[in-house]
Amino acid sequence: MKNRNMIPVTEFRQFSEQQPAFRVLKPWWDVFTDYLSVAMLMIGVFGCTLQVMQDKIICLPKRVQPAQNHSSLSNVSQAVASTTPLPPPKPSPANPITVEMKGLKTDLDLQQYSFINQMCYERALHCSKIEHFISILGKCFDSPWTTRALSEVSGEDSEEKDNRKNNMNRSNTIQSGPEDSLVNSQSLKSIPEKFVVDKSTAGALDKKEGEQAKALFEKVKKFRLHVEEGDILYAMYVRQTVLKVIKFLIIIAYNSALVSKVQFTVDCNVDIQDMTGYKNFSCNHTMAHLFSKLSFCYLCFVSIYGLTCLYTLYWLFYRSLREYSFEYVRQETGIDDIPDVKNDFAFMLHMIDQYDPLYSKRFAVFLSEVSENKLKQLNLNNEWTPDKLRQKLQTNAHNRLELPLIMLSGLPDTVFEITELQSLKLEIIKNVMIPATIAQLDNLQELSLHQCSVKIHSAALSFLKENLKVLSVKFDDMRELPPWMYGLRNLEELYLVGSLSHDISRNVTLESLRDLKSLKILSIKSNVSKIPQAVVDVSSHLQKMCIHNDGTKLVMLNNLKKMTNLTELELVHCDLERIPHAVFSLLSLQELDLKENNLKSIEEIVSFQHLRKLTVLKLWHNSITYIPEHIKKLTSLERLSFSHNKIEVLPSHLFLCNKIRYLDLSYNDIRFIPPEIGVLQSLQYFSITCNKVESLPDELYFCKKLKTLKIGKNSLSVLSPKIGNLLFLSYLDVKGNHFEILPPELGDCRALKRAGLVVEDALFETLPSDVREQMKTE
Repeated sequence: MKNRNMIPVTEFRQFSEQQPAFRVLKPWWDVFTDYLSVAMLMIGVFGCTLQVMQDKIICLPKRVQPAQNHSSLSNVSQAVASTTPLPPPKPSPANPITVEMKGLKTDLDLQQYSFINQMCYERALHCSKIEHFISILGKCFDSPWTTRALSEVSGEDSEEKDNRKNNMNRSNTIQSGPEDSLVNSQSLKSIPEKFVVDKSTAGALDKKEGEQAKALFEKVKKFRLHVEEGDILYAMYVRQTVLKVIKFLIIIAYNSALVSKVQFTVDCNVDIQDMTGYKNFSCNHTMAHLFSKLSFCYLCFVSIYGLTCLYTLYWLFYRSLREYSFEYVRQETGIDDIPDVKNDFAFMLHMIDQYDPLYSKRFAVFLSEVSENKLKQLNLNNEWTPDKLRQKLQTNAHNRLELPLIMLSGLPDTVFEITELQSLKLEIIKNVMIPATIAQLDNLQELSLHQCSVKIHSAALSFLKENLKVLSVKFDDMRELPPWMYGLRNLEELYLVGSLSHDISRNVTLESLRDLKSLKILSIKSNVSKIPQAVVDVSSHLQKMCIHNDGTKLVMLNNLKKMTNLTELELVHCDLERIPHAVFSLLSLQELDLKENNLKSIEEIVSFQHLRKLTVLKLWHNSITYIPEHIKKLTSLERLSFSHNKIEVLPSHLFLCNKIRYLDLSYNDIRFIPPEIGVLQSLQYFSITCNKVESLPDELYFCKKLKTLKIGKNSLSVLSPKIGNLLFLSYLDVKGNHFEILPPELGDCRALKRAGLVVEDALFETLPSDVREQMKTE
């Protein structure tokens, strides 16, 4: 059988070539002492090493008995021991002896054992840290991303690098004296001739190489987190060196004492007088001279070995090997975020430096977050090509060509090649960097940042100050609000969505709104308790303000009086119980929306008569029970919404507002429509959906300009033939009533098509066939 501890020379050479980095973790003196002490045992040692590297560790399950059953188990054992054993049965042809297999039955297969062995090797043996580190180190050294990152650094402007180095040198001179520089010397020596990479030889990474480099970053992160926790490798190395020194001292001591005892002539006393007649002999030790010379040679070698061990011990205690600084790498590369490391991670890097400092420099690239971000950006650019981005273009609510990007790892540089882009929408993207190349987007006017942390280049900020018109920011934390947004002097619309402090008026970040000289529309969807003072500061040019308060009560509205130029005001879900009196001072107000509040009485509506420009009044989604007669004084109203309230009776005075074009009374408890509705000759939209109306007045059909009529979900049983008078009717909802037949006069409504008629299919079939065909034709 072949001895597994002995390996052929060819196999040993192949193994050593496959593991070139094993020499990295041994400084020269350690290599020297190893060769000196184990030269004669090299084949056996490497055989055993190869055996360990192949098998690593072999594990078997171990049964652990619960503590509470100890006493019961011992009782059972005693009982078994006291019982007289039965004699073994005798074998016979009729009764053959069967061998019973004993032991722990595990029911594990080979793959499960392999997994257990690997896990125990990683967790139980500390040498796995070294093997793992060497594996990662080799991959980092050979990674194409390392060459790419260093080539980008080597292409920097030399003057800029010199200035940075000079500044660093001056700061280091001021902060530390000469003694400090001796004790806390840097871990690396500068070797720029090895470090500079020809940029022309560093090509672009393909997708596979980019993914491999990305995986290396993750491996380095996990390895650093695991190894920096302790210093067991350093402690083991120190103990090993101390034991070597002690061994050296012991060997020198007893060999120095005994080497002088080696003599050429030796006296011998042997009790053989009966046979020879002599008892005492004088003997000649023929090998004594050679042995004496060999002993002195041995002491010389051991002395050299000991001096090397002493130097190793001096190196261990003089240098701070549990801390490693990449200061030289940061200065040479300009990658300033490479962190210093400690404990076993630092110790292994110090060991690597004794072999070749270039390993540490190339490895440092994978510790840099800046380098990692550059790699992510490169992978992102490869994934999102301009053609792929153009497929995502769409038209938004502002009728602008928009590109939405959601949950990416960053902002692709290829975005800035789409020059026709007008709106850019970024959602849930962390660490967004807006580069100077955004200036290529000449048509960009709108930017949306939803739960994004954004940094911006100074040149990009200058571009946005001049060109950006609309900015929308949705945030979970106040820190996600970009501080640069307060300097967008040409910004016209600002939309903020997120949770703010209740005492927002004291928040410094919003006081800068006064610098937005062109701001016309401001929308805040948050939980403010009062109108921010910063908003009042821009009231001189603010034309529209929207506050969606998510149910938080809005108080102290006196600041509204200062917004004299405000034309549109929305106070949505602000828990208002009355119409704020400050609103009546806004003489320029044209539209007022008080949606989703807690309004029950609107007697103050009479004060709206002073607002001569008020044309739109939305009091929907409240708890209003009746409409006061004072509504008749609002003669300038054109759009009026009372939907989703609790109104039961419509006052006839309502229809004295004869300029109304839009009237929404849906989702109430109305039972009767007054005939005065016929006065509204400008009415184009009328909705009483989901009420309790039983009949419609014929006067309704006097509203000849009516285009939309919604009467669904009521108690109507007959639809008047006079509906044919509504020649401009294009949308009719009658679904959910008690109609049995539709009047054929619907055919006179030439603008009404099948898509605009909401009705049950069976009821639609009651129309004459020619009317049905007319409605089906476009």
